[in-house]
Amino acid sequence: MDLVSVAQTLTNAVVAAETTPVVATAVSYAPLGAGIAAGLAVLGAGIGIGLLAGKALEGAARQPEMAGKLQTTMILAIAFVEALALIALMVFPFLIK
Repeated sequence: MDLVSVAQTLTNAVVAAETTPVVATAVSYAPLGAGIAAGLAVLGAGIGIGLLAGKALEGAARQPEMAGKLQTTMILAIAFVEALALIALMVFPFLIK
């Protein structure tokens, strides 16, 4: 094997490496990112709902006469937090091209 054939082999390898698409690797991580983002959104909603329910129960224990108003407000707030989590679950998959 002479020097010319080694140079041609290296040149062919460099040309082949330059023509391979790099975009396929960058795009393949998009579903993973969307899944992690949706999981974090649902995790945040779960933590928020847990804190909300805990504080509402704490308030009802301190003032039992306000339990009805606290329960109504808690259910409304839980609905809003859960709606945000559902919106996140619907939006993140559409971010993937």
